[in-house]
Amino acid sequence: MPRWKSLSGTLFRVLAVWLVSSLTLLVLAALLPDFRLQSAGGDSLTRTAFTAALGAGAFGLLSALVWPLLVRALLLVPALVIGLLVFFLNGSLLLLALDLIPEGRGQAAPETAVIVAAVMSATSSAASGFLAVRNDEAYHRRLVRLAGRRRGRRSGAARGPATPGTVFLQLDGLGHDLLCEAVRGDRPLMKTVARWAGDSHRLTPWRTDWSSQTGASQLALLHGSNEDLPAFRWYEKETRTLVVSNRPTSAAELQRRAIERTGDGGLLAYDGASRGNLFSGGADQVALVMSVAARRGKHNRSRAGYFAYFSDPANATRTAVSFVAEVVREIVQSLRTRFRRERPRVPRGGLYPVIRAFATVVERDVVVAAVIGDMIAGRTAVYADLVGYDEVAHHSGPAHRDALQVLRSLDRAIALIARAARHAPRPYRIVLLSDHGQSHGPTFLDRYGLSLGDLVRAGCGLPVPRRAGRTPSGAEAREAARAALHRPEEAGGHRPEEAGGQSPEKTEGPASSHPLVLASGNLGLVSFPDVPGRITREELDRRHPALLGTLANHPGIGFVLIRSAAHGPVVLGPSGAEHHLDTGHILGTDPLAPFGAGAAEAVRRTDRFPHTADLMVNSAYDPTTGAVHAFEEQIGSHGGLGGAQSHPFLLWPVELTPPGPEDGPLTGAEQVHQVLRRWLGEAEGPQLPLGPGADELRREVPPAEGFPSPDPAPQDKPR
Repeated sequence: MPRWKSLSGTLFRVLAVWLVSSLTLLVLAALLPDFRLQSAGGDSLTRTAFTAALGAGAFGLLSALVWPLLVRALLLVPALVIGLLVFFLNGSLLLLALDLIPEGRGQAAPETAVIVAAVMSATSSAASGFLAVRNDEAYHRRLVRLAGRRRGRRSGAARGPATPGTVFLQLDGLGHDLLCEAVRGDRPLMKTVARWAGDSHRLTPWRTDWSSQTGASQLALLHGSNEDLPAFRWYEKETRTLVVSNRPTSAAELQRRAIERTGDGGLLAYDGASRGNLFSGGADQVALVMSVAARRGKHNRSRAGYFAYFSDPANATRTAVSFVAEVVREIVQSLRTRFRRERPRVPRGGLYPVIRAFATVVERDVVVAAVIGDMIAGRTAVYADLVGYDEVAHHSGPAHRDALQVLRSLDRAIALIARAARHAPRPYRIVLLSDHGQSHGPTFLDRYGLSLGDLVRAGCGLPVPRRAGRTPSGAEAREAARAALHRPEEAGGHRPEEAGGQSPEKTEGPASSHPLVLASGNLGLVSFPDVPGRITREELDRRHPALLGTLANHPGIGFVLIRSAAHGPVVLGPSGAEHHLDTGHILGTDPLAPFGAGAAEAVRRTDRFPHTADLMVNSAYDPTTGAVHAFEEQIGSHGGLGGAQSHPFLLWPVELTPPGPEDGPLTGAEQVHQVLRRWLGEAEGPQLPLGPGADELRREVPPAEGFPSPDPAPQDKPR
C-alpha cells in the first residue's frame, strides 16, 4: 500500500508539471511572434492545446534523458562559457522537441527557442518544487541524494565505522508534560515520537536551573558549565556591558568563559557537528551557530549551511513556498485570535510573521538538511536545535493550537532524519531532548497595567509614564515611596513631576541612582550601575526605603532575592516573609514554597554568581493553573521558576544506560551534560579531549569583540 501511494503521488506530480508546461507553451505562443503551435492555415483551440501538450511532453522527456549527459559533458568546458552553453543547449532541446510534433505545427526562431526553453524550465521547476512542499518522501530522497553526492566528493569510502554515532535533537522550549500530551492516545499529535516513546526509547524528565532558558541550558549541555549565567540577559557592572545570550559577541564570550572554566573543549569536540545552536560545543563542523557568527574571515563557517542548502534549486523553491505560506498562516491565525477575543493575547504584527516563518521553516529546513548530511558523512556526534515551537509558543501560548501545529511539523522533520539514518554508513542513535519548557499566563503588563521597570521606578520615587502612574500598583508604589522619603503629595493631589515642581529624579545624594531593569521571561533583574558590586539590603533601604516592600508585596511578584550584610542571601515575600538561604531560617510563610522542591537550592546557586543582579525578581506562580506573569510581552515564557518552564525532557534509546539517578530527576543542565558525555562514550564511542586539548580550543575562541577586560570603567555608561 505505501508503495502504491508513492507511485500514485509521483504520477500526479508528473501530470501536474506537464499541465503547467503545456499552459506555459500556449501563453508564450500567444505572446511571441516567432513562436507558433499551429499549422499555416490555423487550428482550433483544442488542436492547439493538444500540440502544446505534445511539445511540453517531448521537451520534458528530452530534458530527463539527454540533459544529464549534456551536464556531464559540460564538466570539460571552461567555466566562463558554461552559462552561455546552458541556454544554447536548452534552446536546442526545445527545437528538437518541436520537430517531433507531427505535421510541422511547432516552429520557433533559434533566438526565440532559447527564451521559450528558459521560461519552460523555470515554470516546470517552480511547479515541481511547489508540489513537493508537502511531499516528505520526495524531499527525503532529494536530501539524501544531495548529501550523498557531497560525501562522495569528500571521500570515496563506502562504509563507515561499525560503532554507532549519536544525534542529539533539541526541541527548543518543549516541556515534559506537554510532550506526554503530544504522544498520548490513538491519534497522537507527534506520531513518530509517540512510536519511539512506546517502543525504542524511554522518556525521562529533568529540572533546569533557576535560569530556565536556552542560553543557560545549552551552554551547560554543550560545554559542561553555566556558572555565572544568571539569566538570558544581564548587566556586568565592572565593564559596563549588557550581555544578551543570543547575540554573537555575547555567545562567543560565554563559550570562551565556559571552556576556560572547565578546561574542556565541549561535547562535540571529537568529530562533531553543531547545527542551529547558540554554542558550538567544540565542533569543527558548524552551521547557524551564534557563537561563531561574529568571527570574520575564513574561520566563520556558520553561514555555510544556508549556501549548502539553497544551492539546490528544488530546496530553495520548497522552502520559499513554505516560507510564504507560513507568513500567511501567521497573519490568519493572529486575526483569528483577535476576532475571537482570545485572552491572554500579545501583539503579533510588525516583523513577527517573518521572524516566525524564518524559525519554523527556513531554519528548520536548513538544520534538518545539515543533520542528514552529517549522518551520510558518518560523523560521530551531532547536536541540532529546532527552535520553531519555542518561537510560536511565546506569542500564542505553549498549548495553543498554533503552537501544536508546529509540533506536528517538527515530528515530520524528526521522521525525515530517522529515515535518512538508514542510508548512513554507520548506525545512529537519536536522542531527543529539550532545554526548558514554557509556562503560560498573561504578561505582567497586561495583568497589572504597568511594567516591572515602571514598578521599580515608582518604588524608587522616580517618574513613571502617566498610564503606569494611574494604575493601582503604580499609585500605591509612588505613595509608599513618597511617604518613606517624607515627600507628601502637593495640594490638589498633583505629583511634583506632573505639576512642574522638583522631580524625585533630580534629588541630591545617593537616591539619585537610576535602576537598570532587565527581563528574562518571568525573571526580572534590577541593577544599580553606580554601586560597585552587589548592593546590600541595608544600603538599598537607605537609598530607596520603599522599594523592597513595593516589590515583595506586589501580587504579581512571587519573591525577591537580595544580599544582606547581616544575613547573607535573603529571599523576600509578601507580608514580611523571609527565607535566609545560608541558615534556612524562615520568617512567616516561606516565599519559595509554591515553587516546589529544589527552588531554594537553585536560588542559592545563582546567588553565588559574580554577575547576579542587585535584585533578582521572580514573578508570582499559581500552582493550581501553572500560570506565571512574564515581564516581557510573552504569554508563553521561560527564564525563571514556576510551572512547566523548569521541566524539560530526555527521550533516549533503550540501548543506552539510564540517565539516573533513581532517587529523583536530574537537576541542572550540567548534570545532563555528564549523561550526554557518558552516552557518547558507550559502545566504544569518542574519547573527548580533556586538559591540554582544551588549550588549543581556547585559542580558537578569543575574547569576543565588545567584551573588554574586567577592569572598572566608572566613566562608561550602560549599553
